[in-house]
Amino acid sequence: MWQDAKALNATASALFAAALLACIGAGVWWVAQRPMFDLRAIRIESMDHDGLRHVNQLTLRNSALWRLKGNFFTTNLDAVRQVFEAVPWVRRATVRREWPDQLIVTLEEHEALGTWGDDGRLLSTKGDVFTANLAEAEEDHELPEFDGPDGSEKEVLARYAELRTWFAPLQLVPAALSLSSRYAWTVRLDNGTSVALGREQTSTTLKERVERLLGIYPQLVEHLPEIETIDMRYQNGLALSARGLKIPKDGAWPKKQAMKKTTGGGQKPTPVTR
Repeated sequence: MWQDAKALNATASALFAAALLACIGAGVWWVAQRPMFDLRAIRIESMDHDGLRHVNQLTLRNSALWRLKGNFFTTNLDAVRQVFEAVPWVRRATVRREWPDQLIVTLEEHEALGTWGDDGRLLSTKGDVFTANLAEAEEDHELPEFDGPDGSEKEVLARYAELRTWFAPLQLVPAALSLSSRYAWTVRLDNGTSVALGREQTSTTLKERVERLLGIYPQLVEHLPEIETIDMRYQNGLALSARGLKIPKDGAWPKKQAMKKTTGGGQKPTPVTR
């Protein structure tokens, strides 16, 4: 090799190029570390045209600045994004640089639809479960209650939307919806009545049970204005309990009431047939 002029020239050229690149890299690193490129501002924007409702921009900006590492060039944008997405009410964040010393952070807030479970968590309109101040979420109105197995959040959300539509003819709104560990549905309406709909045997099972209830519900409330529970899991009928219901001693009911009823005093509901 030492006698090969071409090889020596090539090696020398490569070493020179490597040294030059190292010098350039060191120079760029030195320039990048100058105080003029320190981050001095974070501008927070909203992905929604209506702005941010629950995130205080000033507080968030001040608390985030001291947690950021590096300057305009060296700050890890993904790490910055994670800092902001860890803040309550923040669903998603995007971060970009703006020359010469600023970061632009765009936030998407959660929109609470209701509570989830019994540990104070919230369910968003997009089916995300998150933790935030419950009092802030209930500023405008009381939130419906949801519950279900882990991973069922979006399924519960979709079913809630369907139930709102199905019960609309009766001017009733679901106030709570739960999916049991055995995947049985129970809905509590805003008048206090709890309706057991059971498991979905087919894609139309729940809708058919609700429609069956809609057909007989006006007759039920005419005679039993304070119905506590209705069980629609029977194939050709239903069972219910009602507050203050008194059963005649002879067990006879007026002919216009073509149904059997039970009291809400701890007695087992009796199926109602039509």
